[in-house]
Amino acid sequence: MSAVANKSVMLESIRDEEFAVFQEMIYEQVGISMSEKKKSLVEGRLAKRLRHHGLSDYASYIKLIKSGNSAERQMVIDMLTTNETSFFREQRHFDFLASEVIPASGHGSPYRIWSAASSSGEEAYSMAMLFADKYRSDRWEIIGTDISQQILAKARKGLYPMRAAEKIPPDYLNRFCLKGVREQEGMFQIDKKLASKVTFNSLNLNGQWPSNMGMFDLILLRNVMIYFDQKTKQKLVEKILQQLRPGGYFMIGHSETLNGVSTAVKMVKPSIYLKPAAP
Repeated sequence: MSAVANKSVMLESIRDEEFAVFQEMIYEQVGISMSEKKKSLVEGRLAKRLRHHGLSDYASYIKLIKSGNSAERQMVIDMLTTNETSFFREQRHFDFLASEVIPASGHGSPYRIWSAASSSGEEAYSMAMLFADKYRSDRWEIIGTDISQQILAKARKGLYPMRAAEKIPPDYLNRFCLKGVREQEGMFQIDKKLASKVTFNSLNLNGQWPSNMGMFDLILLRNVMIYFDQKTKQKLVEKILQQLRPGGYFMIGHSETLNGVSTAVKMVKPSIYLKPAAP
């Protein structure tokens, strides 16, 4: 049996049957299908938790989780579901909103946007900058949701390294972000006025949703479905589209499609879908 050296604990490599336990756990909890290729990723990310508890093998860690330790179970989900994100990712979506959607909006009830897998907040804050700049009034709001408590805490803080600002338009960076000083040197902070328009909440997309979410004019579920099997995609998209107002837009990742997933919306551009208005 190979082992990983540590100051105090020698860690055994994760066995196939142990990896299968985490595969099943993540699928049941959040609907993500982890292939065998993710075995080393799971081993690497969870190794620090074994060291934290002074454990030398994954069987003991699994026993700890199954003993009813809900906090540790949440820690596993947090560590295995963190996804990459960035400011103004997939710029064509922002261009479409600026040229096609926002000019035709601005009447009636507040425009509501849901960043359904907001991760550390970059997507939600990017949308906030766009709407603060282009929308004809301040009657808009953004809800960001994610399953990871750790990543939500980072999103609420709104503090990022300067390297993350690469794709933020210079004008937006000057208007909506503050340059860090002293202990925050090399960082930038989302301006409090802009941040006040964004709310981050904990939500398991494949779990029970609160009954008071309300309806949205724009829903973003970008680069998430690539982790789901077809059955999970269909079930999730059906639920999400129930929260989308007729005439609202649904945006997914450029590498994703709704072919074979849903016919409740029609594609207006690749990865951009419109929910038909009520007759």
